[in-house]
Amino acid sequence: MARRSRRLPDLGRSGGFVGFCGLACVLFLDLASGGLFRWWAVAALVVLWLVLFALGCFWFTPRPRRVALLPVVGFLVWVAAVVVVVRTQ
Repeated sequence: MARRSRRLPDLGRSGGFVGFCGLACVLFLDLASGGLFRWWAVAALVVLWLVLFALGCFWFTPRPRRVALLPVVGFLVWVAAVVVVVRTQ
């Protein structure tokens, strides 16, 4: 019997797909926060998402592990925007 490794799975092959699934979730958060933010703030978040999406398309084959980090960046920017809005109210 082969021994199973307890390491985390390698994101070398699936990192791009994981990253794009995460980017879809971040886009949902950006668009769903229209009731909390003004229209120009939502537009800025969507523009940032488009930049992350383009970067993910560029990195999909040569650097799939980096694509998996893009949703983290988008989520942290969204959380920072929510904290700023909550503190100013």
